[in-house]
Amino acid sequence: MSYLIDFILHIDKHVIQIVTQFGNWTYAILFAIIFIETGAVILPFLPGDSLLFAAGAISANPIYHLNPWLFAFLFWIAALTGDSLNYFIGKYVGHAMMEHRFFGRFIKRESIQKSEAFFTKYGAVAIIFARYLPIIRTFAPFVAANSGVEYKLFLKYSIIGATTWTIIGTGAGYFFGNILFVKNHFSAVIFGIIIVTLLPAVIAGLKSKLSSKHK
Repeated sequence: MSYLIDFILHIDKHVIQIVTQFGNWTYAILFAIIFIETGAVILPFLPGDSLLFAAGAISANPIYHLNPWLFAFLFWIAALTGDSLNYFIGKYVGHAMMEHRFFGRFIKRESIQKSEAFFTKYGAVAIIFARYLPIIRTFAPFVAANSGVEYKLFLKYSIIGATTWTIIGTGAGYFFGNILFVKNHFSAVIFGIIIVTLLPAVIAGLKSKLSSKHK
């Protein structure tokens, strides 16, 4: 777990290390991280937004010979296919996974409840919003499937969310990641991104707790 925290907070250094060691295989490795974070259901703590930003920032540096457009395309595919996998897991084996002794440890009831509350509040459009919220985006397709949302409708919103998310995340890294201030305070910027993206979920959780106390 300590390695994961270090990976997230110093993600630029770790991505550079991956590039140095694996070259063009970096595209496949980062694709896999985004796909698993979105689709595996049990791994919501993997980096998402910060990874897009870091990949965009590093691809802006010509010494690494990385293509930001290829990154954005691969992240888009990873987000879409991950969402779909997550949806079908929720549809066909969702309840069994939550009751399973092993998988139930990773699928926290609290996270599911937050995603359900978010989904109830915003409806199907929550699929778009959830793409920008760590943890919730991992459980949103799972919850959508269990809520009876048709796959065609789910896919439409998933495409919108994945498209805007990859363009904004990778593009922001590409255009702002190599500004001197950002480069010198990259860990602080990544931490800020994590805080900002987690804030809506935290506020929603606090509101639900306060409302339940007053009932």
